[in-house]
Parts: sequence; C-alpha cells; structure tokens
Amino acid sequence: MKRRNFLKKSVILTALLMSFDTLLLAKEKEMKFTKTAQKNFDKLFSNTKSPLIDLAQSDTEYFENYVNFAFDETLRASNLELKEYLLISLACFVSIPALSEFKITLRAALNNGVNPVAIKEMIYQASAYVGMPKVLDFINATNEIYKEFNIALPLKEQGRVKYNERFEKGLSVQKKIFGDIIDKANDETPKDYKHIRTFLSANCFGDYYTRQGLDLQFRELLTFVYLISMGGAQEQVKGHVRGNLNMGNDRQRLINVVTALIPYIGYPRSLNAINAIDEISLKA
Repeated sequence: MKRRNFLKKSVILTALLMSFDTLLLAKEKEMKFTKTAQKNFDKLFSNTKSPLIDLAQSDTEYFENYVNFAFDETLRASNLELKEYLLISLACFVSIPALSEFKITLRAALNNGVNPVAIKEMIYQASAYVGMPKVLDFINATNEIYKEFNIALPLKEQGRVKYNERFEKGLSVQKKIFGDIIDKANDETPKDYKHIRTFLSANCFGDYYTRQGLDLQFRELLTFVYLISMGGAQEQVKGHVRGNLNMGNDRQRLINVVTALIPYIGYPRSLNAINAIDEISLKA
C-alpha cells in the first residue's frame, strides 16, 4: 500500500513538473527574441537567477525590447569582446548608479570568466570619479557575490606605490596620458586651490592608475565610461577622449563603447559622448 501511494505521488509530481516545463517552453516560444539576442542572453544569464526573468511575466513587451536591443543590436554593433563588454557594463552601472543591474551582470561576468581582480580594480578606480560613498555600496555587493562564488577575500594586493611616492608616480602617469600640458596646467593653477591639483595627481592617478590588475590603456578607457555614464562632466569627457586617443584607444573604439552602453545611459548622454569624440578626434 505504501509503495502504491508513493508511486501514485511520484506520477503526480512528474506530471506537474512536465506541465511546468511545458508552460516554460510555451512562454519561451511566445517571446519574440532574435536568434542572436536569445543566444547572448542564455550565455550570460542561463546560470544566474536574474530578476530580469520576472519581466518576462509582468512586462513581456518591454522585456522583449530590452533583450533584443541590449543583447543583439547594440552588442553586435559594438564589436566588443564579451569579457570587455561585461567589464565596461559593470563600470557603467557603478557610475549611473544601477546596483541591481550591477549584481545581475556581475554574476554573468564571473560565470563567463571575467577576472575578479579586474572587476575590483574597476570599482576602486571609479572612486575618483563617482565618489567613495557610492563605490562602497558596490564593493559590499561585490564581496557578497564573491563569497557565493567561493572567491577568497581579500584578493591579492595590487598596489605598488608607497604613500610618499603617490604624487610623483601619479604625475608621471598623468603626463604619460596627457603629455606636458599637465605641467602647464599645474603651473597656471591659482594658489588657493593648487592643493586640488596635487590631490588629482596623488590620489586619482597615484592611488589608482598605478595599480596592477588592469593595464593603463584600459584604465583610461574605463575613465571615459565613468564620465559618459554619470553625465554632467562634458569638459572632462573631452579631456579623456584626448587621453584615450593618446593611449591608443582610437575614435572607432570609443564609438564602439558608446554603442554598447546606449541601452544603459540613454541617448542624451550617448550623443553628448559622440559630440565630444567628434570635437576632439576630428581636430586631431
């Protein structure tokens, strides 16, 4: 009798599971995804419990538009390698800020082989552009997810500059990116805020750009991402367009980055970024 009841319950459970799978398949068929969007979305999020999936039930049409635009049209047109795209997207989410989307994408990035050290370095460097309080939320969220992935904390130290060397080493990095114009700017700065120029060399460049874990060319590209994502810093965007060109990130590479980020930063900030690229690169 017990065996008969067990078998009966098993049959019912199996039928329920099959019905659930059938519903999922039917729902998936209803989704109007392009083949590329479906492939990329599955690659990124199939091993991740993503809140994006809830949109499939509550906001089906919006979900379809989101997936097709972000994971087919703009990703394909950007010509970015997947790991690079994920790291740039994470930098964008720190800058907006968009913590929920960051956590979704962080899990996807780790599932697709993005280096945990590179991710942490990207977050640290953002401090100089978006501010430390904002970054702390992202560090804490990252640490929680690293624990889920059994990534031991703290990570290996990447700093290589002593405290009393920060200004000298940071200034050297600035001049490598921007040239001797840095000396001219420092010399012409009024005395009452000259200390801020010192902070810029020692803290922004000395504390972050001198670290290992990311090369200098990619760090400068990340700065472009921070600036265009947070908005309101158009003069700094122009300066870092020039810095990126000096570091070998050419006009097309910058346009590719803007293309990938359009779903996340919107058209006003994207077009402002393109205007800055035009203004600087077409004069170069």
